[in-house]
Amino acid sequence: MLLALALLLLVPAQAQAAGYRYWSFWDRSGDRWVYATQGPSTARPSDGDVQGFRFAVSADSSDADQPRGAASFDAICARTPAKDGTKRIALVIDFGTAADAPSGETPPAARSACAQVGPDATTAEALASVAKPLRYDTSAMLCAIAGYPRTGCGEQVSSSDGTPTAKDEQDERKDDGSGPSVGLIAGGAVVAVLAGAAVWQARRRRNG
Repeated sequence: MLLALALLLLVPAQAQAAGYRYWSFWDRSGDRWVYATQGPSTARPSDGDVQGFRFAVSADSSDADQPRGAASFDAICARTPAKDGTKRIALVIDFGTAADAPSGETPPAARSACAQVGPDATTAEALASVAKPLRYDTSAMLCAIAGYPRTGCGEQVSSSDGTPTAKDEQDERKDDGSGPSVGLIAGGAVVAVLAGAAVWQARRRRNG
């Protein structure tokens, strides 16, 4: 009985499990991608660095999809000779799959580009030089690269049917400090029900 009650209460929490549709940002380290620890507007790559962007639906950095395709600086920047007073950044831009695309949109083919920018340029500036137009939201979150997607920015997507909910990634960040998540609320409800049921059973044994 107690197990059944717990499962019934956990089902809504599982049904609400969701990811977020957004552009993730990556650094290339050797032969692998590493999730960037800074945003593109503050990261200042060095000459010869390789960085990537991937549009996809993911819950967080631990399960985010990595950019696909070749990621060699020598190959991407082969036709861009070094120039005094500049740095070259190899960028891999993966627009993702149709499954992750917003309704009515088709992801463009993945591309790579060699951005030649000033020595103090940020990744965002490098990206803007090769993949306009970029779109940002009011909190400076990168929403679109080369105009894709046309609308939306970090919106929450239901894992059950792939449709966006009213929440967005800003709401997720607020949850970190302003209140419990859906999972925590559901977990607390299960504990309360189990505790109440245990007390009820104990009283029955005493009265019996």
